[in-house]
Amino acid sequence: MTQANDIVIVSGVRTAIGTFNGSLKHTHQHDLGAAVIREAIARAGIAPQDIDETIVGNVGQIAESGFIARICQLRAGIPQESTAYSVNRQCGSGLQALADGMMQLQSGQAEVVVACGTENMTQLPYYLRKARDGYRMGNGELEDGLISILTWPEGPYHNGITAENVAQRFGITREAMDDFAWSSQQKALKAIAEGRFREQILALEVPDGKKATRLFATDEHPRDTPREKLATLRPAFKADGVVTAANSSGINDGAAALVMMTRQQAEKRGLTPRMRIRGWGGRRLRSGDYGVWSLSRYPTPDGPSQYRCAVH
Repeated sequence: MTQANDIVIVSGVRTAIGTFNGSLKHTHQHDLGAAVIREAIARAGIAPQDIDETIVGNVGQIAESGFIARICQLRAGIPQESTAYSVNRQCGSGLQALADGMMQLQSGQAEVVVACGTENMTQLPYYLRKARDGYRMGNGELEDGLISILTWPEGPYHNGITAENVAQRFGITREAMDDFAWSSQQKALKAIAEGRFREQILALEVPDGKKATRLFATDEHPRDTPREKLATLRPAFKADGVVTAANSSGINDGAAALVMMTRQQAEKRGLTPRMRIRGWGGRRLRSGDYGVWSLSRYPTPDGPSQYRCAVH
């Protein structure tokens, strides 16, 4: 049953996913965000000045990305009279942007919202922590900003250790993890070959050498690695561990954006909703259990609903 105050998505687009030091290594994350925001607005068939709020999820807010939502908004052509803000919920930052957009629409603070997630992990800098005060004598140390952002400071330990914790807690074997990882890669490669992602991807012009450019429009992280080779890799985070470079999440660059509004607003503008957002929610976890998700039920306006995944 549909209602006028349903929150709906009227358009969405993403970049192709660039692998670490891959095709997007020279494209700044705010330019990635601006590109998908601009395209999402165009695909929705509305004007940039129709956007009331721009919400951008981003973890690596460094240097000129200190207020990345505003930069993305302005570079996408949205007038400066519109407002914007950024959110950081680590790996869920893009989803939190969507959730915040839903709340803005439900509360009547906005009529049309753009929710975006953008990240360029390749461009995270190295830090020289004592450079501002100066070094009296001896060597300084460069700190990898990428490793820092993937490290829980209260441990401290790398996110990979939390994956080891989950594997140990639930008795997940190395073989099972490798099987799942290989299967996931094969599904991704098959979907790419069949063109299943083509319509959702915005082709970007990226540098190709010193002077040339090319269009980047295909996810480049999936690899057709033989299953037997996965078993030969060493553990990545602890000597007797089960997590390897092959069965871990990749380090990637990319961006995505959605245009959201109420169903009533979509009908008023003659737009066809692509999907309805029924609800969202978070779950409390211990820090060391990162990677354990409660997916059995999620809240909706009608109460808890069974989690279902239509495409896997």
